[in-house]
Parts: sequence; structure tokens; C-alpha cells
Amino acid sequence: MRRSMTACSVLAALAVATPVCAQQQQAKEKDPTSVVTAAPLPDGWSMRMDDKDMTKAAKFVTMGAGFHVTSGGAAIYWQPKDEQKDNYTVSANFRQTTKNVGHGDLGEAYGLFVGGRDLSDASKQTYLYFEARQGGQILINHRAGNEVHKIVDWTPAASVHKFDDSPNTNELSIKVASDSVRFLVNGTQVQAVSRQQLKDLSGNVGIRVNHNLDVHVAGFAVKSGGK
Repeated sequence: MRRSMTACSVLAALAVATPVCAQQQQAKEKDPTSVVTAAPLPDGWSMRMDDKDMTKAAKFVTMGAGFHVTSGGAAIYWQPKDEQKDNYTVSANFRQTTKNVGHGDLGEAYGLFVGGRDLSDASKQTYLYFEARQGGQILINHRAGNEVHKIVDWTPAASVHKFDDSPNTNELSIKVASDSVRFLVNGTQVQAVSRQQLKDLSGNVGIRVNHNLDVHVAGFAVKSGGK
């Protein structure tokens, strides 16, 4: 399935999108964050909890040839050495090991982020993230300071493997090219956004896992070229 946003719709999403703080608070009340004991991060990795989860914890550890995330709070994970300027591809394979019940069959989400800058400053942080969830939908959001703006709201994507599918793994990719940013699940493009709207995606790249998930991440890779 291929979807692309018009210039006007993307500008509207970036310029006048409504912050989702109220929605997050409602979800938090219905789906309390699990208590997780933190562990030392793998060498070279950094973590930032979502502002609303700063008092929570998550565990990100090396497991086999990949990593395993047990998330109390939602967080992003990255290696400073992977910082990118332009025209690059970020990808990883995700396997959710436990079904999330906080949102019925829809579940919480996991995925990738790009364009991470000022991540240590809550008021200045910025990054674009792309996620999938067990119900078969994808999401693209932009975080700017204390606000989260929806670029593509939850949208069904046929290429997303649901939790009860076999396999239930999903390979996500973000391809940042000179003309567009393309979002793929299991090799199929599910969205594309013009670079006229997403002009600066330089910065840190990495993994994002929302709260109350148990996810194995394999094959995380960053390479030059966005085609």
C-alpha cells in the first residue's frame, strides 16, 4: 500500500497540529505504566524517556546479536556515532514478544526515529518518529519541544504483521532522500512525505519503544543513501 501526503496537508500537520498531551493523559489513566527495573545501557547507547515518563524506567539491553527492550516508560534510544546529515536509511526488525493489552487489540507502538537534535533539552528537543503496532497500523509524529504533532495519524497498513500473525515480526525503514522521506514496513512503502515539508532531518537516529512493551530489536542499521 502506498500513501503520500499533499503539500497542503503536511503543512497543516506541521503548522497547526493540535498537541496530544490531553490524549496522552487520558491513556495514562486507563493504562498505567508498568514498573520496570532499569539496567545499564549497552556501550555507546543513550536513552531519553518521554517527558511524561521521566519518573519511570525502561530496560534496554544487548541480547544475542540485537537488543531487547522492556519498557515501563516510553523512550528513544540512539548511538551518537550514528548521527546523520542527509540522504540516509535507518532500519531495524522488531519482534513483540508479549501482547500488549492496554489498548485492546491495537496495542502500544515501536519503531524508529530520525532528525534527533537537542535531545537533552526538553524545551528544544526535536525528532521525527515512525511506529507500528500490533493491531496493524502505522503512525508518523514529529516531536518539537514539549509538543507532539501528528503528521500521519494511526492508519491501517496491510504490510504490517499483527501480533497474532506468523511471523509477527516487522521490519521498519525510514529512507531520507533529497526529494522525499519514505516509510516502509516489511519492504513495502506505506507513506511518503516531501522534503519541502521535512527540510532538516539531520541529527541523531535510533529506536523508539512506547510504554508497557516487551520487544526484541534485531538488525538495527544506518547506511548512507535514501533510495
